[in-house]
Amino acid sequence: GFHLSGTVTEPAMQSEPETVCNVAISFDRCKITSVTCSCGNKDIFYCAHVVALSLYRIRKPDQVKDQLQKFVQYLITVHHTEVLPTAQKLADEILSQNSEINQVHGAPDPTAGASIDDENCWHLDEEQVQEQVKLFLSQGGYHGSGKQLNLLFAKVREMLKMRDSNGARMLTLITEQFMADPRLSLWRQQGTAMTDKYRQLWDELGALWMCIVLNPHCKLEQKASWLKQLKKWNSVDVCPWEDGNHGNELPNLTNALPQGANANQDSSSRPHRTVFTRAIEACDLHWQDSHLQHIISSDLYTNYCYHDDTENSLFDSHGWPLWHEHVPTACARVDALRSHGYPREALRLAIAIVNTLRRQQQKQLEMFRAQKKELLHRGVTSITNLEGWVGHPLDPIGTLFSSLMEACRVDDESFHGFSDFTENMGQCKSLEYQHLPAHKFLEEGESYLTLAVEVALIGLGQQRIMPDGLYAQEKVCRNEEQLISKLQEIELDDTLVKIFRKQAVFLLEAGPYSGLGEVIHRESVPMHTFAKYLFTSLLPHDAELAYKTALRAMRLLVLESTAPSGDMSRPHHIASVVPNRYPRWFTLSHIESQQCELASTMLTAAKGDVRRLETVLESIQKNIHSSSHIFKLAQDAFKIATLMDSLPDITLLKVSLELGLQVMRMTLSTLNWRRREMVRWLVTCATEVGVYALDSIMQNWFTLFTPTEATSIVATTVMSNSTIVRLHLDCHQQEKLASSARTLALQCAMKDPQNCALSALTLCEKDHIAFETAYQIVLDAATTGMSYSQLFTIARYMEHRGYPMRAYKLATLAMTHLNLSYNQDTHPAINDVLWACALSHSLGKNELAAIIPLVVKSVKCATVLSDILRRCTLTTPGMVGLHGRRNSGKLMSLDKAPLRQLLDATIGAYINTTHSRLTHISPRHYSEFIEFLSKARETFLMAHDGHIQFTQFIDNLKQIYKGKKKLMMLVRERFG
Repeated sequence: GFHLSGTVTEPAMQSEPETVCNVAISFDRCKITSVTCSCGNKDIFYCAHVVALSLYRIRKPDQVKDQLQKFVQYLITVHHTEVLPTAQKLADEILSQNSEINQVHGAPDPTAGASIDDENCWHLDEEQVQEQVKLFLSQGGYHGSGKQLNLLFAKVREMLKMRDSNGARMLTLITEQFMADPRLSLWRQQGTAMTDKYRQLWDELGALWMCIVLNPHCKLEQKASWLKQLKKWNSVDVCPWEDGNHGNELPNLTNALPQGANANQDSSSRPHRTVFTRAIEACDLHWQDSHLQHIISSDLYTNYCYHDDTENSLFDSHGWPLWHEHVPTACARVDALRSHGYPREALRLAIAIVNTLRRQQQKQLEMFRAQKKELLHRGVTSITNLEGWVGHPLDPIGTLFSSLMEACRVDDESFHGFSDFTENMGQCKSLEYQHLPAHKFLEEGESYLTLAVEVALIGLGQQRIMPDGLYAQEKVCRNEEQLISKLQEIELDDTLVKIFRKQAVFLLEAGPYSGLGEVIHRESVPMHTFAKYLFTSLLPHDAELAYKTALRAMRLLVLESTAPSGDMSRPHHIASVVPNRYPRWFTLSHIESQQCELASTMLTAAKGDVRRLETVLESIQKNIHSSSHIFKLAQDAFKIATLMDSLPDITLLKVSLELGLQVMRMTLSTLNWRRREMVRWLVTCATEVGVYALDSIMQNWFTLFTPTEATSIVATTVMSNSTIVRLHLDCHQQEKLASSARTLALQCAMKDPQNCALSALTLCEKDHIAFETAYQIVLDAATTGMSYSQLFTIARYMEHRGYPMRAYKLATLAMTHLNLSYNQDTHPAINDVLWACALSHSLGKNELAAIIPLVVKSVKCATVLSDILRRCTLTTPGMVGLHGRRNSGKLMSLDKAPLRQLLDATIGAYINTTHSRLTHISPRHYSEFIEFLSKARETFLMAHDGHIQFTQFIDNLKQIYKGKKKLMMLVRERFG
């Protein structure tokens, strides 16, 4: 009967012994209604032993019959005294033709299941479902828990399809666990957003409830109990909101535009919408409408009546039924029909909706054409769709698309015999999908496939406002990309190309209803991603239309400060806008990169076509507002233009250079961390274009580069050997380029001597007049605009180039800017000072005499001064004179100027430093200090009365610092 029991043996594995399980199963109308198994495994799904026993019963029904016969015989044998009379009586009745037993089919069954009117549902271990969901949620997306939860949702959909009432029960259990997730209140308190993956699970949960309450055959009391449950969850304060951020709201389910008094109401006073709001609203929807019943129940609709003029006509001019419900709601019905196992009905409604959309599209086009002049003259438009269909919580376009695509899958048995499906199947190129012959309500040559493609194109091209909140905006991008990737799986044949052409033309001409219309609202969702797909699909078949579409889609009005504002159809949103960058557009960087991708795709396709390249370039310069994206396009164009296999495409190279120049102008006065790379790249690009391009960028350097960039990167690279070789320049061309570089260098040195003087001198070396001019610029700037380190660098360069007197002149100028205090004994300029003194020494007595007063004035550091002094006393000035001048060969006297002045300054510096150090000395520095005094003594002793001076100095110290007993003891030990 309805009860089955058995033993299942699981064979021994390497580590596990053989196990035997006792299994008992009850079933009813081909569904298992309860199970027990001694294995004790707990899971949402049945254990392997239950499955094994069920399969055994299904595959070997006869064997079970034999066992039943045996069972009866043994029963009689064991209990023959009690059972035999009854058995005999029954046997007699079975043999008698007209006995009561023989009037009834079958027999009573003590193990029978429920009666025919009872609820029809599988066995569901509720506790187990709750445990599993709780576990998956606690793993927070790790260990593939998100995937597991999606599998559970899929399971619910499967149950609904089989019309198993457990589907709703299982979803209730899942929802309860979701609502009890402790992270919800934590996130709400912290004001943080939930993760994207988790948000998507909530979305699916909301959509499933929508499906459940829209079950066309559910009982009223059942719907009432679901509504109660949904309202309960909806009122919990941590219940997630529909648009993901606790912010602005969308209009309600049944009317797309908020009408009347509350249209301008402040958003905070409206009750917020949660993930369950749509399902709650859907509880008010019913299936009793007679027109709706006609649509879903039959392919033929006889007594129709058509009125072309009425907006909501029930039929179109072909006599095909239309369905004018708010699109997302109508599509939710399609989803519900499919989910509850009514694929034919779902398909019929889907076709009616698509036909309605097509008719509306046609009507909108006619309406726009009538008012086109006036609208274009005003140059503004209002948004007709505050609620876009792509990225919508109910995913209406995705629903229509998948319903129609499912009907194209030939292997789907549930459709066989539906209309004239199986005759003359026109094979589509794509293996998986076929153009099935036309449904009664389709044009000649149309199929479910063409319809699916067309509705996707209509949805993607719809002009719609950018929704509020990061989550909703990311969802728009995600949905669009998912839909396009599904479309990309379909191979385009002639029939489909026709659809693409038709829709592209429609979208370009349909005015405010289309995201590709001539005038759009500045806040409508950009069409870059969609247009890139349209462009690549149309290009091989109709290049003109492909470019027209892609160029129209390049706009990004939200970044244009003067963009027309449109009719403020959303007053409470737009008040917060900053005129230029939009804080509300969270996905702006993604949008800009998609815009860049579209432009790059067009550039690649236009290679070799001068007219098209110019148009694309204009579009980029007009519409792209980000320097890094223009730079990327410039690089892309350069790569495409210089591919190895052929000669460079000069037009494309010029486009690349043009974009590069635009980037230079855009980033000249703003900080950009890639600026150096950009400048280097531009020179490379100009080199590829040719010598005139290099000449041009050098002549206009001030609009493109800073003086430093112009000299250190641009001119230097242009003048390098590798550039000259790369360009195969003759002497005349080389000279022309060098002359431009020198002019640039002198202009830069005038403008920014500190950073450009040295580069200018280097660049002008080979031209006497230019070199002199550059040197003069340095001298003029030396007194005011230059630091000692810059002057020392140029001075060393001059010495290196064989201009010692100029080097000396610059070194003396540098000394006047320098100031070294007593404790700066590791200052980076010390080497420069020593070099300057050595240079003066080598030039002769007079030069040394002139620099020493400058040194004394600028340097207060004793160790540096004593170092200079030592060096000056070791050799005769001018002995190593570079110009071969010979002096008398005598060493300079320490008693006379200028060395006497240096000696006195050095001794003075030691005295001052000693006092400074003693003010804050600590015991651990005592031995270091004693060493310092020893150094000082060496300098004191260079003077003829130095010995006396030093003794006085030490006595002085002992007197002033007698409080520092230990230190003074050390001083006495060393110096007496």
